[in-house]
Amino acid sequence: MSAAESRTPSWARPAPAARGTAGRILLGAFAAATAADLCALLVDWHLGHVLAKPLLMPLLIAHVLTLRAPRLLVAALLCGWGGDLALLFDADAAFLIGMGSFAAGHVCYLVLFGRRRTHPALGGAYAVALLGTVGLLWGDLPAGLRIPVACYSLLLTAMAYRSSALGLRAGLGGALFLLSDTLIATGVAEWPQLPRPDFWIMATYAAAQYLLATGAVAAAQGYGQAYGRTVLQD
Repeated sequence: MSAAESRTPSWARPAPAARGTAGRILLGAFAAATAADLCALLVDWHLGHVLAKPLLMPLLIAHVLTLRAPRLLVAALLCGWGGDLALLFDADAAFLIGMGSFAAGHVCYLVLFGRRRTHPALGGAYAVALLGTVGLLWGDLPAGLRIPVACYSLLLTAMAYRSSALGLRAGLGGALFLLSDTLIATGVAEWPQLPRPDFWIMATYAAAQYLLATGAVAAAQGYGQAYGRTVLQD
C-alpha cells in the first residue's frame, strides 16, 4: 500500500479489483445471474428464479476466491447459499432450515469482523430498530416462529451493526441484509407488501452479500489499515 493510500479512509477507497480475467468473468457472471433472477421475479417467472437464484452465491464465492478471500468469508457465503436453497421451498420446515443456515453465516461474519471499533450511537440506532421491529411483528407472526424469528433478528442486527467495523461498504451491506430479511419477516407476518416483494428482497440481499464480501476482502488485503486499524485476518 502506498503512503497516500494509507492516509485515505477505508470508505473512500474503491472495491478490490478482480485478479485477472477469471475474476472479471466471475464477477460479470454474478451480475448477470443477479439480473436474470431479478427479471424473473419482475415478470413472475418462477422457473427462472429457481434456476438463477442458486447460482448467485457460488459465483460470488468463486469471484472472491480470486481475490484471496478469508476462509470465514467463504464460509459465510456458503451458509447464505444454503439458506437460498432452503427458501426455494414453501414450507415451515424449509423456512426454519434457511433461517438457521443464514444465522450460521452471521456468526461467521461476526467472527470475521473481530473486535474492531464501531460507533456506539450506531449500536443504539440498531437496538431501537431491533426492539421496534420485533415488537411490531410479534403479534402477527405464527406462534411457532416468534421465538426463532426474535433470536435470529438479534443475531442479524448484531451482524449488521458490527459490519460497519470494516468501513462504509461493508456497513451498507450489513444494513441491506437487515432490510432484506425484515421484508421477508413482514411477508411471514402477512403485512401489506410492496409490488413484487420478492424482487425487493432479492435485490437488497444480492447487494448486501456483494458489499459485505468486497468490504471484507478489501480489509483482508490491507485497505482497512487506515488510522492504525489492524489488518483483517482469517
